[in-house]
Amino acid sequence: MARKSYWEQTYYPQPTEYEIRSNAAQTARKASKKGQILHPVILSGRTIAKSWWGKAWCQNLEQYADFETRLPRGQKYVRSGAVVDLQIQKGKIAARVQGTRKTPYKIEIRISPLSQQRCDEIMDRCTARVDTLENLLSGSFPESMKDVFLGDGGLFPTPKEISFSCSCPDWAVMCKHVAAALYGVGARLDEDPTLFFSLRGIDTGRFVDVVIANRVEAMLSNVNRPSSRILQDADLTELFGVV
Repeated sequence: MARKSYWEQTYYPQPTEYEIRSNAAQTARKASKKGQILHPVILSGRTIAKSWWGKAWCQNLEQYADFETRLPRGQKYVRSGAVVDLQIQKGKIAARVQGTRKTPYKIEIRISPLSQQRCDEIMDRCTARVDTLENLLSGSFPESMKDVFLGDGGLFPTPKEISFSCSCPDWAVMCKHVAAALYGVGARLDEDPTLFFSLRGIDTGRFVDVVIANRVEAMLSNVNRPSSRILQDADLTELFGVV
């Protein structure tokens, strides 16, 4: 028998799309018999996310990868229906992703809550855009709120604010199963963008209430201040020739 090197890497066979779908269907049947409720990620077509915020999430997650090859595999998995269960909670994503074996792998993704200072900064950005919050509550984000998610100080977690674990034997920190779960989050955010806030430990209803209250307070503080947009009598005389 040939000796194995310590540095020799083990390569695992990649399942076909048919195998993934077959195993996923079997998992769903077993869960149904046990009375378990799964929340699978089901795509309509090959596009993972259609909204700009869902696409932005999928693009942002690429910075978490330690091996580039895991990203296309994760995309293949989510498109094949491998994410048989995905649940998004406060600061946590729990998923079960079908792989080579019959039993799906268990994934847990932890996201740090926003600090009070960062939350206040985000609320300040939103205070001047109260009208956009109506869109938020109706299930969509206007593109004018992009900076609330992207860039420094946004809602998207940085690599230091997110951690992954998977029951598979892959040595990658972000394996293909974790990648599939994260892409699944992008698809799920298409359906409910308020999950962005839940992931960062923010109660959406309270967030909106505070932003609106701050906006009203700002408006009331300016009630007694003269505005440069108000025309004085002298201005009216000069403009219209009124005596």
